[in-house]
Amino acid sequence: QITSPVHSSSVNSPSNLPHPHTVFIYLCILLLCDITQKGYEKKKTKLLLPFFINASGSTHVSAHTQAPPPSSSSRYRDRRSRRPHRSGGTRDDRYRSDIHTETVQAALAKHKEEKMALPMPTKRRSTYVQSPVMNCTPPDSSSGSENESALLRQSSVGADLEALDTPSLLQPPSLQSPDSWINHSVQGSSTSSSASSTLSHGEGKPQESVCVTVFVGPPTPHPPGVPVNSRVSTKIQQLLNTLKRPKRPPLSEFFMDDQEEIVEVPQPDPNTPRPEGRPIIPVKGEPLGVVSNWPPALQAALVRWGATQGKSPALTALDITGKPLYTLTYGKLWSRSVKLAYTLLNKLGPKNEQVLKPGDRVALVYPNSDPGMFLVAFYGCLLAEVIPVPIEVPLSRKDAGSSQVGFLLGSCSVSLALTSEICLKGLPKMPTGEILQFKGWPRLKWVVTDSKYLTKPGKDWQPHIPTANTDPAYIEYKASKEGTVMGVAVSKVAMLTHCQALTQACNYCEGETLVNVLDFKKDMGLWHGVLTSVMNRIHTISVPYAVMKACPLSWVQRVHIHKARVALVKCRDLHWAMMAHREQRDTSLESLHMLIVADGANPWSVSSCDAFLNVFQIHGLKPEVICPCATSPEAMTVAIRRPGVPGTPLPARAILSMGGLSHGVIRVNAEDKNSALTVQDVGHVIPGALMCIVKPEGPPQLCKTDEIGEIVVNSRAGGNMYYGLPGVTKNTFEVQTHNHSIPPYVLQHILHLGSLIFVVGKNEGLLMVSGRRHNADDLVATALAVEPVKTVYRGRIAVFSVTVFYDERIVVVAEQRPDASEEDSFQWMSRVLQAIDSIHQVGLYSLALVPANTLPKTHLGGIHIFETKQNFLDGNLHPCNILMCPHTCVTNLPKPRQKQPVGVGPASIMVGNLVAGKRIAQAAGRDLGMIEDQDLVRKHQFLSEALQWRAQTDPDHCLYVLLNAKGLVVSTATCVQLHKRAEKIAAALTEKGSVNTGNNVVLLYPPGIDLIASFYGCLYAGCVPVTVRPPHPQNLAATLPTVRMIIDVSKAACILTTQNLMRILRSKEAAATVNIKTWPTIIDTDDLPRRRPPMIYKPPTAEMIAYLDFSVSTTGMLTGVKISHAAVSALCRSIKLQCELYSSRQIAICLDPYCGLGFVLWCLASVYSGHQSILIPPLELESCLPLWLSTLSQYRIRDTFCSYSVMELCTKGIGTQTEILKARGLNLSCVRSCVVIAEERPRLALTMSFSKLFKDLGLSPRAVSTAFGSRVNLAICMQGTTGPDTSTVYVDMKSLRHDRVRLVERGAPQSLPLMESGKILPGVRVIIVNPETRGPLGDSHLGEIWINSPHSASGYYAIYGEESLQADHFNTKLSFGDPTTLWARTGYLGFVKRTELLDAAGDRHDALFVVGSLDETLELRGLRYHPIDIETSVSRAHRSIAESAVFTWTNLLVVVAELSGSEQDALDLVPLVTNVVLEEHHLIVGVVVIVDPGVIPINSRGEKQRMHLRDSFLADQLDPIYVAYNM
Repeated sequence: QITSPVHSSSVNSPSNLPHPHTVFIYLCILLLCDITQKGYEKKKTKLLLPFFINASGSTHVSAHTQAPPPSSSSRYRDRRSRRPHRSGGTRDDRYRSDIHTETVQAALAKHKEEKMALPMPTKRRSTYVQSPVMNCTPPDSSSGSENESALLRQSSVGADLEALDTPSLLQPPSLQSPDSWINHSVQGSSTSSSASSTLSHGEGKPQESVCVTVFVGPPTPHPPGVPVNSRVSTKIQQLLNTLKRPKRPPLSEFFMDDQEEIVEVPQPDPNTPRPEGRPIIPVKGEPLGVVSNWPPALQAALVRWGATQGKSPALTALDITGKPLYTLTYGKLWSRSVKLAYTLLNKLGPKNEQVLKPGDRVALVYPNSDPGMFLVAFYGCLLAEVIPVPIEVPLSRKDAGSSQVGFLLGSCSVSLALTSEICLKGLPKMPTGEILQFKGWPRLKWVVTDSKYLTKPGKDWQPHIPTANTDPAYIEYKASKEGTVMGVAVSKVAMLTHCQALTQACNYCEGETLVNVLDFKKDMGLWHGVLTSVMNRIHTISVPYAVMKACPLSWVQRVHIHKARVALVKCRDLHWAMMAHREQRDTSLESLHMLIVADGANPWSVSSCDAFLNVFQIHGLKPEVICPCATSPEAMTVAIRRPGVPGTPLPARAILSMGGLSHGVIRVNAEDKNSALTVQDVGHVIPGALMCIVKPEGPPQLCKTDEIGEIVVNSRAGGNMYYGLPGVTKNTFEVQTHNHSIPPYVLQHILHLGSLIFVVGKNEGLLMVSGRRHNADDLVATALAVEPVKTVYRGRIAVFSVTVFYDERIVVVAEQRPDASEEDSFQWMSRVLQAIDSIHQVGLYSLALVPANTLPKTHLGGIHIFETKQNFLDGNLHPCNILMCPHTCVTNLPKPRQKQPVGVGPASIMVGNLVAGKRIAQAAGRDLGMIEDQDLVRKHQFLSEALQWRAQTDPDHCLYVLLNAKGLVVSTATCVQLHKRAEKIAAALTEKGSVNTGNNVVLLYPPGIDLIASFYGCLYAGCVPVTVRPPHPQNLAATLPTVRMIIDVSKAACILTTQNLMRILRSKEAAATVNIKTWPTIIDTDDLPRRRPPMIYKPPTAEMIAYLDFSVSTTGMLTGVKISHAAVSALCRSIKLQCELYSSRQIAICLDPYCGLGFVLWCLASVYSGHQSILIPPLELESCLPLWLSTLSQYRIRDTFCSYSVMELCTKGIGTQTEILKARGLNLSCVRSCVVIAEERPRLALTMSFSKLFKDLGLSPRAVSTAFGSRVNLAICMQGTTGPDTSTVYVDMKSLRHDRVRLVERGAPQSLPLMESGKILPGVRVIIVNPETRGPLGDSHLGEIWINSPHSASGYYAIYGEESLQADHFNTKLSFGDPTTLWARTGYLGFVKRTELLDAAGDRHDALFVVGSLDETLELRGLRYHPIDIETSVSRAHRSIAESAVFTWTNLLVVVAELSGSEQDALDLVPLVTNVVLEEHHLIVGVVVIVDPGVIPINSRGEKQRMHLRDSFLADQLDPIYVAYNM
């Protein structure tokens, strides 16, 4: 195998170019000759020149020859070509290789030709503020837990990406400068006409902010594309363009419209490489030599050296400057260990009671800077036969992974911790001085092991040293991929055998010197620096991590000074030493016999080793001494390269195809240089071991020779179990394969050539995406090869996968430099996406940049991957930049649904009351009954007559009581008072207003009795009243246009209002919004003279219009319907019967009185039925939240009516204060029915939480129910006083999307609870109809709700007479079944279900369930979605989402979320929102918009106005905190 930097960019090979294989041969020849670096560069450039042809035709030469790379110092310019430079601490050049960087350039150059413009996210200026970063942080290790192999990339690559400076690739010209759009959005915010200042959820003033084009007549769907000229629409257009690119892999045709919707399974690609070799034969290591003087146990070696070689140095520790601090001799080590063992066994308890018994577990908590104390503690535990469990020093309660360490201590039942005095002082304390109880940790007793606290044993006491057996000697901690920390128990015999095997493999001799840069508490640092060194009387020089940060060359200097034969390092130490080596001229590494590279199994270590050799060969470093090795906590050392004989050729390397690796097979890469991985061997199997390779998934079967699998090892020198976890132990330590019982080595991806072992990755970094395996380290390397200098802080990049929608999705998180600009960051992110896509053929799901130094760190400063992943999933990552690319990588969505053509023959389907074998879905309220009494007939014919009749027969009966915020009565109205006020207003209308009979009159009043009086005044005068919500004085710009629109549309002849409102209508502020000169006559009704009209008008027929009801629907349509006198009296009678209303009753109303059922209850019902209504304007609740509930308690009200807004205010505002309210004597046990008036699906979660919260105040859970009305019929359902309780069913959401109802059990996955919308009112018939065929449907089928009732509206109030539409909505016939009855279409989807409950007449009760408005549904991928379902999921995604709304723009789903937390949480919401919608609704979110609370406009009924929101978003008026365009 040949390794050379030849993996060039994409190869264009027209006929005149050399064939790629020719180039390969040239380069082989090139490598066989003796050639200087400079000559090699020249030749390579010449050979590769024809392959670098740009789209423009200009040649692009490798950056080696183009421009000198940027250097931190000009002094070394002449040496730049051959000497790497230190990059001024700006980043850690990790996983660097020239070859790979060239590869990435080539991949990006290929993308450059496509010129795809990705839309850059939009950000509010304030979110730029990053957390402060310490300016002079030492060179941190990066990415990956402790796997910090920092690999060199030669400085000459600096210019590579300057050649690829392509802003045009990523951004359209309009987006070049961030300032242009920041300023734009800041200016836009001042003129924002969103309703943020009008109405927030329960905070602002409930005003209807309507900015719609006039719509009179029936609602129609919004036009599909509104041409909006704004930044947003440009970006969305860009996003749509990027989404037109084909996905990889293409969606295959799959998905049957059956009950179960299954994830789309990609068909296996026939071209996938498969293993073809023969089954592998297990490899044996050399036999363990038998040496006569090897000790029977490791402690015995210590006894021997302590007695015979007491003055011999065992350990030298360095101080922070790298100078020796103290040296511990073997004599001192022995005597102190014995003292500690004696103290542990005899002196810990009171009165010398024994606290520890042999076999107990003890935690060792020592800092990295104190190896001497650790060594004494470790051997003291071995001598006392207690089991040491070394762990990291906890720094704070919030340490990354702290609770997992607690799990380890718990599973090992540790109750005692040994530490040094200095360390104990540094531990975090509580105010009492006690050591803090760390999160998840068991209670520990802390013991200080400094010599002065230890007791010297008597002459007769000697520690017991048995021959090594299978009892545990020590427990080493290991973090799994899932973040769990487990303890690997190593037996005494395994510890001894491992030391023997290492001694044999590394050829250790007595009295040598070893320099150890690794952590001595675990892994290689422990095995070589603490165990094997004592066995062989080696002098260990321990270089702590802190020294390495201050003086990276310290370990090289120690090797030089002490003439060390062995050094134990990681790639990062090689890299740092190389970066700093200019500062040191006279070091010599000639004495080194072995340079053991602990993370040499990482495939990216190869370039670090090469670069280090390059620099230090002139300092006497021999190529054959570099010894990579492969280790794991379970199997300990698996393989290590033995030092070679000088002069013999170095081992070969493998150049493998990354594509092959991802499919788990070994393919030598010859064709596509862009995706090659160069791997070095890790030598031979450890002596005395047997090794084979098994398939990583499923039962352990042996791999084939060209297959990649997991190494399993059978050896006496390995771990025995995960302590205290027998279940996990069995799967890992007792693997059966071909009759070998093998404790495995949990390393992933192995390749085996001859008897050399090549490792291509670890299980911990394995990402399984769509059946292919990717290695996190490989992806980090690619991301780092995309020039990160301007963007990434110190090369700190984490890669992990999260499970979303049945597959793993790759997430890349990097720390962003404090000085990086938005443009640079976005450009870097876009390039990383392209590079990973090209080289690894895998799409990234999310790419996030976080402020520098904010990712959770491991104890040595690496990135704590598991905690980072947890933060990402919990929404605690706080990124400053994020890109989501779900469109690219989510390829397993079900195929879009194709709707079947509907054509049904009536004969075949309808027999009597059955449709296709099921009962027809219809239901009816009870009969209205006949009115016998002639008096009553007269009274009930017209409401105006009813009022006159009451004024005569019961003049002093109080009909209305109006309360203010303090709960005091502001005004009342008896029958006669109301009658007289109505007369005054009627007189004023005929005199001042000069209106004619039948003219429309607008009533503009705040909620109160004036509104009621003017309504009856209009009826007395023969006019048609139109109630309109008054404009909000603080927000005229948003609210006055709606008032103006209704006045214009209704052709009102006159406006009745109060003095205050009259002033506002004529004010300067009003003039700024509307034309105030063209108002119709305005009459102020505050101080009218006592006049009576000449006559009170009586309509000739009951079919004449009584009033007009105008309302703004949730889709932003303004619709007015005509309500006739007959409908009014039928409706009032229906409500009277359902709620049992009569003169002696009192009801409380907390509703807006301007439209729908709210208006009917406020103004009409009392006059009809004679009951007293206590009126509570909802606005008053804002200044006194308990007002409504305290009124119910004070007046002992049985029936009350409210809106969802009121219920939400009470739930959020006073739900937590029930104890205080109870103490004040508030009691709701009197309430028999509390009805929420609405025109939507019942909000089950809200009504249930309201019931639960106020249960303590005596509220019966049966009391709360909902009503349902629509535009065509204001009241269809209302829970009455009698009849069965409301029922709840659970339906399958997947079926609902297919317009079907499938009932499931509570708690079923994807289930949606639906509550019945109250009982159907008397006189109302309901039928469920297929909206397309207009035929009736069967029981429990989803369809449109049609109504037949005497109180349906007469039609839309139309100016130009849209008769056909009216007929369609108000007078429709079924296509078959019952062709004579006239029905009104509600525009709502729902179903009828016959329940087991019985109604008053003893029949089974038919319940009506409303699912949602047809106008509001979103059609995506051929399926029907209800916005509220998606919004419920979104609001659940993160604690900071206060409210959310969704709408579609073209075929993109846009989610707007209101952020209640701090702005730094804004970007956390983007992945969570995307995840939850994908998981629960199988939809990809196109745009995520994060806005301030209160931005989503809400109408008076508490319904979201999604179309206004959509228009504001597209017109750039939302002033969003952040807009993310998902790729």
